[in-house]
Amino acid sequence: MRRLWLLFSQTVTIVLAALFVVSTLKPQWLQSGGRAALPASQPAVVTIQAAAGNAPLQPAVDSYSTAALKAMPAVVSITTSKTLRRLPGQDPWRRQFQGNRQPAVGLGSGVIVSPDGYILTNNHVVEGADQIEVTLADGREAKATLVGRDPDTDLAVLRIALVNLPVITFGNDANARVGDVVLAIGYPFGVGQTVTQGIISALGRTQLGINTFENFIQTDAAINPGNSGGALVDASGNLIGINTAIFSRSGGSLGIGFAVPVSTARNVMQQLITTGKVVRGWIGVEPQDVTDQLARTLRLPHPEGVVIIGVLRQGPADKAGIKPGDVVLDVAGKPVANTGQLLNAVAALKPGSETAIQILRDGKPTSLQVRVGARPQNLGQTAPAEDSEGVLP
Repeated sequence: MRRLWLLFSQTVTIVLAALFVVSTLKPQWLQSGGRAALPASQPAVVTIQAAAGNAPLQPAVDSYSTAALKAMPAVVSITTSKTLRRLPGQDPWRRQFQGNRQPAVGLGSGVIVSPDGYILTNNHVVEGADQIEVTLADGREAKATLVGRDPDTDLAVLRIALVNLPVITFGNDANARVGDVVLAIGYPFGVGQTVTQGIISALGRTQLGINTFENFIQTDAAINPGNSGGALVDASGNLIGINTAIFSRSGGSLGIGFAVPVSTARNVMQQLITTGKVVRGWIGVEPQDVTDQLARTLRLPHPEGVVIIGVLRQGPADKAGIKPGDVVLDVAGKPVANTGQLLNAVAALKPGSETAIQILRDGKPTSLQVRVGARPQNLGQTAPAEDSEGVLP
C-alpha cells in the first residue's frame, strides 16, 4: 500500500509539473473544447449580445483607414501668391537697397466637389491672390481660376482643368451628433497631406466673430495653419464640413476647431457656380441680443430674443412697421434667441417673398408681414481676425 501511495504521489507531481511547463510555454495547447487557436495576426472578434433584445452589438472600431482612403484623394493643397506692391511715394533711396521684393506665398487646402474641376475652399485662403496653384494627392498640379467667393461665410470656389478627378462624397450634417467621430484632412504647415481624428464637440456654434453668418461644427480633431479649406469627414468618409478656423493662443491646435457645415457650403457653392454671387434675404435692421439688463428695462419676462436698436429708413423692416425697441421672437415660424439665429433665419428667406415676423412691443406679442429684400453685397464685411485668441489657419 505504501508503494502504491508513493507511486501515485510521484505521478501527480510529474503531471502537475508538465501542465505548468505547457501552460507557460505553449498555452495554446490547452484551448478548451479542442479548438485550434487563431493565428496572432487574426485576432478573434467576439460578438456581445445586447442586454435588451437579441440584436448583436457591433464590434469596436479600431481603424478609420477606409474612411480616410475614401476622402483623401479629393483633398488638395492650395498655394497662392500675391505680389507685394510698393506704397506710393516710397523713398527711392530705400527702394534701391531693398531691391525687388518677393511675392507673399500662402498655403491652404481645398476639396474637389465635382468631376468638372470645381473645388471648395475658404475665402481667406485665396483672397487677394494673384495666382492660385493646386496640387492633387496623386501629384498632379494645375493653375486654378477663381469662380467666386463669399466673405460672409468665408467660402470660395475654384476650378481646375484636369480630367479623371477624384470627387468627395457629400454627407448630411443634419444627421451629425455631438460625440460622432470625424476626420480632418488637409495640408498643415506644408508638410504634406495629413489626417487627424477626433469627435464633434458641439454643433451650431455662433457669435464667434469669425464670419457674418455662423453655424459652425466644433471639433477637437487637430486643425493647424494650412488646414483651412480642407475636409471634415464622418466615419464613412463623407464630407460634413469645410475646416475654417481654430481657437488658439499659440497658433497651433488646442483641440478647438470650427468647420462650416456642408449644407451651407453646398448652397454657397451652387450659387457661386451659377451666378458668381450669393443672394440672401435682408430686412434692414440692426439687432442686439437681449441681456438681463435689457430684459429688465424692456420689462420682458425672460432675457430671450433679439432687440432691434436700429431700423433702416425705407427698408423692408421700416415699411412693415418694425420699430427700434421691438423684440424679435420668431422669423417665418422659427424661434430666434440671438442675433446669429436672426441673421441666419433672415438670410435663408427668398428676396421678394413675404414672411411673418413675431415681435414683442410694449409687452404685447404682435405679428408683422415683411416683404424680404436682397442683402446688399459686401454688407458688414470685416477682415477675419488673426490674433492669439482666434487663428484662421
